[in-house]
Amino acid sequence: MTNKYFIIILIILGFQLGASAQKHDNIFTIYLVRHSEKDFSSNSYDPPLTKCGDQRSAFLDNFLKDVAIEAIYSTDYGRTKKTALPTAQSKELEIQEYSASDLECFSEMLIDRKQDALVIGHSYTTGVLAGLLIEEDIGDIDLDIYDRIYQVVFYKKCGRLHLLHSSFVCND
Repeated sequence: MTNKYFIIILIILGFQLGASAQKHDNIFTIYLVRHSEKDFSSNSYDPPLTKCGDQRSAFLDNFLKDVAIEAIYSTDYGRTKKTALPTAQSKELEIQEYSASDLECFSEMLIDRKQDALVIGHSYTTGVLAGLLIEEDIGDIDLDIYDRIYQVVFYKKCGRLHLLHSSFVCND
């Protein structure tokens, strides 16, 4: 019976050592999400989110509740900032702006900073940025798709993409 407990203790210590070693091995994760649903009936250059968009933004915050996030990035649009806001508030982080016109430079900065981060973008930037991070060609997202969460996990500057689909259903 003593050997059984000894083995269990060794296994637990092994998991703990492995978890602490990850931070030293340059492992970090970047989540990329298109902004939530915007109000197409608005004639504004920067339309607001719909009620479903607000709900999806809250869902994203809940989805990332137990995920370590060190930085949140958004383009300079109300819809992207409002999508990021619930997560920024719960993580007590400032939303940092990036330019959608220079995604290559932004992708290099994200890799160099080695931070667990959330990036809120657009249908024409989110997939493209994910592709730049993993050095593959990934195109735009269709205008009616909002349920994709791109997770790029890095180990020593090499990224691996996981495409997640949100289970969010609008209650409007």
